[in-house]
This record gives sequence, structure tokens and C-alpha cells, in this order.
Amino acid sequence: MKVSRISVLALSLAAAPVFASDLDLSLTNDSVKGQVNFFGNNNDLQLGAGYTYHEGSRHIGNVDFHAQGRTALGNLPTTAGIGMRAIGWDDDRLDGGAVGLGGFATVNIPNVPGLSFTGGLHYAPRILSFGDSEEMTSVELRGSYRVIRNAELFAGYRYLNTELDSPYSGDINLDEGVMAGMKIFF
Repeated sequence: MKVSRISVLALSLAAAPVFASDLDLSLTNDSVKGQVNFFGNNNDLQLGAGYTYHEGSRHIGNVDFHAQGRTALGNLPTTAGIGMRAIGWDDDRLDGGAVGLGGFATVNIPNVPGLSFTGGLHYAPRILSFGDSEEMTSVELRGSYRVIRNAELFAGYRYLNTELDSPYSGDINLDEGVMAGMKIFF
């Protein structure tokens, strides 16, 4: 079973450049995540899909859909998006998911070409959650530096938390930690 999951992931990542705008790979101490975005920053829409493997056999998938555009924060050029992130997760004895509403913003620093900061927040209340999830919060913050025209390195923090539905109580941090990674543009 493990071999087939790894094979499907490897084939998906190998085929992704054919249809993708960028490929994002990131690591924390406990997880690895791959994200493919299908449209560039100049498009009015953004569609993406990702997969996270968290140590201990936790699998997390996401599909993102955002309206996006260029704007400015003060005098800083910014790309912002508003939309939704659908997240599904599976653990040994629990599983669930949610459709979170929210968005992201990437601020470029003109005085330091190649430097940017990105923040994203998505929240799903009870009505948009299913399975063992009662509500879900996804937060990601990162600082990036474009090393060459088609690749950047980044570091940041990722937090994905879900409240558990009855009969369980409490919450689970599905993925949390300081992360580092790279993004390749096609």
C-alpha cells in the first residue's frame, strides 16, 4: 500500500510541470508538503492542489481556488487573493475535512529585489466541516527570496488545526511548525 501511494505521488509531481505555473516543496520537522499552482500571478484566478504527509501516517490533501489580483499596501506591490481552500485529512482512526474561506497576500519589497513576504489565512466554521472535524483553521506565513528568475527559497511557519466533532473532544494540530522550502516557476 505504501509503495502505491509513493508511486502515485511521484507520478503526480513528475507530470505537474506540464500543466503547472509553479511547484512548491516544503519541509517541517514532522512533515513534507508538495503544492502545485496552475496559474501565474498575472491571472485573475488561481487554482492549486497540494498533498502533505505528516509523520505517523497522517495524510492531508488540499485544493485551493482564489480570485487574485495586483494591488498595493502603501507603496509596496502586492498580489492578493480571496477564495477557499478545501482540506481533507486521514489519520489512523480519525478523518475529516473542511472548506475554509479566506485568502492570501504576497508583498514584494522593491528596495530588495527578489524579497517578498506572504501570509495566508483560511477558516472553516462548523457548517463547512465534515467527518471528525468540527471547525478548521489554516495559517501560513513565509519570507521568500528569488534566487534566480524561475526559483525561490523560503522559510516560514505553517499551522493547520481542527476541532474534533463528538464523540471526541479537544483539537488536533494536523500540521504545525517552522518550515523551509523552494518554489520553482514554469
